Amino acid sequence: MRQFEQYPNLVTMFFRRAREEGDKPFLWRKQDGQWQSISWAETARRVSALAAGLRKLGLQAGNRVMLVSENRPEWCIADLGIMAAGCVTVPTYTTNTERDHLHILENSGSAAVIVSTEKLARTLLPAVLRCDTTRHVISLDSVKLPQGGDVSFHRWDDLLAATASVAEIEESAARMQRGDLACIIYTSGTGGAPRGVQQHHGAILKNVEGCVEIIRDDFGWGEEVFLSFLPLSHAYEHSGGQYLPIGLGGQIYYAEGLEKLAANIEETRPTIMVVVPRLFEVLRARIVKNIEKQGGLAPKLLDQALSIGAKDLEGRKSWRDKPVDLLLDALFRPKIRQRFGGRMKAMVSGGAPLNPEIGIFFHSLGLTLLQGYGQTEAGPVISCNRPAAGIAMHTVGPPLKDVEVKIAEDGEILCRGELVMHGYWQNDAETQRVLQEGWLHTGDIGHIDEKGRIVITDRKKDLIVNDKGDNVSPQKVEGMLTLQPEILQAMIHGDRRPYLVGLIVPDPEWTAEWAIANDYKCDFAALADNPMYKAALMTAVDRVNKDLSVIEKVRRIIVADEPFSIENEQMTPSLKIRRHVLKQVYGARLDALYKG
Repeated sequence: MRQFEQYPNLVTMFFRRAREEGDKPFLWRKQDGQWQSISWAETARRVSALAAGLRKLGLQAGNRVMLVSENRPEWCIADLGIMAAGCVTVPTYTTNTERDHLHILENSGSAAVIVSTEKLARTLLPAVLRCDTTRHVISLDSVKLPQGGDVSFHRWDDLLAATASVAEIEESAARMQRGDLACIIYTSGTGGAPRGVQQHHGAILKNVEGCVEIIRDDFGWGEEVFLSFLPLSHAYEHSGGQYLPIGLGGQIYYAEGLEKLAANIEETRPTIMVVVPRLFEVLRARIVKNIEKQGGLAPKLLDQALSIGAKDLEGRKSWRDKPVDLLLDALFRPKIRQRFGGRMKAMVSGGAPLNPEIGIFFHSLGLTLLQGYGQTEAGPVISCNRPAAGIAMHTVGPPLKDVEVKIAEDGEILCRGELVMHGYWQNDAETQRVLQEGWLHTGDIGHIDEKGRIVITDRKKDLIVNDKGDNVSPQKVEGMLTLQPEILQAMIHGDRRPYLVGLIVPDPEWTAEWAIANDYKCDFAALADNPMYKAALMTAVDRVNKDLSVIEKVRRIIVADEPFSIENEQMTPSLKIRRHVLKQVYGARLDALYKG
C-alpha cells in the first residue's frame, strides 16, 4: 500500500501521482458526443499555470478563493490550483441564492472567485459587488460583466496560458503541512446560517487512506474508474469522488446529468461509484419497471433473487438455495451488472441514511452496495461497510483506519482522529460545542454492535438530510415562514425525501380577515380543506421560496388542526416545537404529500 501518511498535503499527492501516470488519461468529459480526456501530465501543467496565475494576481498564502461551478474537469484543476498557490478553496453550491453567496463571501473573506458559467454568474456577481473583500473574478466561460465595482475580471484561459514550471510549483506546494487548512466547506447548521467547516489537508488524506485500505483489502486495487455525479461542493464527493481517485491513480469521468446517468454508466463502465440513497431509489425503480415490462420469467427471477439476497445478508442462505442461485448467476444477474458497466466493484452510499430494503435489492442483483457514514466535520467519512467485516444493511460498518469512535452516556456517537476538522471558520462558540477534548460530537445517536460496526438509531440534531444528502436547517426556513402575516407557526418535513413539505398553522387574525373578504364562515376546521384558503397560504410560502435555494424550497403544505402549544405537548416550556410529537400527529398526512 502506498504510504498516504507520508504525504504532507493533497497537492503533493496529486503531483506524485501525475509523475507516475504521465500521459495516461485522468479527467474525462463528453464533448460533441464523444468522451475526451485530459492526461495526468496536462492536468499537472494546468494546475501549475493556475497557481502561478493566482500568485501573479497578488493572492497570498492563506487567502480564500471561492469556487462556483458544476462538475467538470476545470473544477478539479481549480481546486488543486488554488491549493498549489497556497490558498484555501471555498466550494459553494450552484443552487445557492445571492444571499447565500454573500454570506459565504463575507464570512470566508474570499479574495477571489472562480465561476464557470454565465447562468451561475448572474446569481454570484451581485453578491461579489456587495462584498468588500473580493477583488478578482475568474470566469471559465464568457460572462456578462457588471458595470462599476472595484473588482477585476479575468478569463480562465488567459491565466492558464501562463508559462509555469511544474517542478517549481510542486516544490513550493510541498511546504504545506497536513495540519494546514485546505478548504472551507459550508454546511447548514441548526441556527440557519451556513457554517464553514475547516478541513485541513490531513483530514482528507486520512479519509483517502482509510477508503483505499477497504478497496485494496476487500476488492483488490486495479485500474479504477470513477463517474462523478454528486456536486463537488459536497464534502462527500470532494473527498470520495475527487481525492480518492487521485490517491488511487484512477480516472474520473464527469456525468452529463441525471437524465443521462444510466447511459453514462454503461459508457464509462466505472469500477466504483460514490452516490446518495436517492440515486439508488431512482435506479431501483427503473430496473423494476424494465423487468415488469419484459414479463415472462423475468419478474419471477427478480422475486427469487430478492428472497435469496435477503437470506444471504441475514446469514440464512442454505444449500437448498444453491440451484436457484446458480440459475440467477447464469440468466439474470449478469444482465443487470452489464447495465452498470460490467466491472463495478462497489457502489458506496453516503450523505443520507439508506433504506435497508434498497441495499438488499442491489445485493440481490449481484451488485455490492456499501453504506458509509460521516459528516463534513470528519473529512467526511467516519465509517463504511465492508465485506471483510460482514455487510449488514442496518449498520454503517466499522470505523476507517485510525478513527476512534465511542458512544457517550446519552448515546451520542463521538469521533476522534486526524480526520476531525480543526473547527468552524470564525465561529468559536459552535467549535467549542461540537469539539470537546478532541472528540467530535456528531449529533447522531447509536451504538456499536458485536462486530464493531456502527448502528445509527436517531439524530440528536434537528438538521433535515434530504434524499440527496443535502443538509437543510429547518429553523431557518420555519423562521422565514412565520415572518409572513398569514402564518403563525410552521414545521417543515423532508428527511430522506426529494423535497420539503410544510405543516402550517395559519394566523388567526389573518384568517378572520380572509374569511370576511371571501364570504366564508371563520371556521378553522372547515377552511383547512378549502382550496382557495390553502392557495392563499401557499402564496405566502412561495414568497419565502423566492429567497431560498432549490433544496430549501417548500413545495406542498397541509394545515394544522390547532396551534402548537405547551398544553397539547407540541411545544416545550421554552416554546420550541416538539418535532417528534408533531410527526406522530401529522406524519401520515405529511407523507401523503409525496404521493400522486
